[in-house]
Amino acid sequence: MTDQVPPPESDIPGKPTSASRTTLSHIMTVSDTNLLGTVHGGVIMKLVDDAAGAVAGRHSGGPAVTASMDEMVFLVPVRVGDLVHVRAQVNWTGRSSMEVGVRVMAERWNESTPATQVGSAYLVFAAVDAEGRPRAVPPVIPESERDKRRYQEAQIRRTHRLARRRAIKELRAQRAAEGIDDQR
Repeated sequence: MTDQVPPPESDIPGKPTSASRTTLSHIMTVSDTNLLGTVHGGVIMKLVDDAAGAVAGRHSGGPAVTASMDEMVFLVPVRVGDLVHVRAQVNWTGRSSMEVGVRVMAERWNESTPATQVGSAYLVFAAVDAEGRPRAVPPVIPESERDKRRYQEAQIRRTHRLARRRAIKELRAQRAAEGIDDQR
C-alpha cells in the first residue's frame, strides 16, 4: 500500500477528516440500565448512531441515513454515573456512501481518572436528497497516518461487505435453482 491515500475521483472538492469529526457526550443514568444494572447496549448504540449521523451529515453537507452497522464491539460494561464520550469521524467515502468510525469512551462523572475505551463501531451512511435518492458526497481527505490507516481498513471492510453480499445472493440463487424454498 502507498503512503498517500488518493481520494476517489469526484467533481466535488474533498474535505479533510477533521472537518466533520465530532464528540457526543452523555452522562448515564438509572433510566439507561438493563436488567443487570449496567447501561443497556441499545442506549450506547443509539448514541453511536447519533454521533455517526451528525458526522455523515456534516461531511456530506445534508441528510444522510444509516445504511448498515458493520460492527459494534462492547469491550467493558458502562455503569450509571459514567460520562460517555462518543467520538466519530468519516473514515472512507464512495460516490454516495460514507463509512463512519466511532470510538466509545467512558469515565466516572465525579473522578479525574482518564477515560477508557468501552466500545467501537463502524457504520455506513448514504447521503440522500429531499426525495430520499442517493446523492454524491465529497471525498474524504485523510490528514494523519492514523487517518490513512483508517481509510485503508475501511476499504478492506467494504470489500468484505460486498463479497459477503455477493456470496449470500449466489447461495440463495443456487438453492432456489435446486427447488429449495427457504426464503421465509
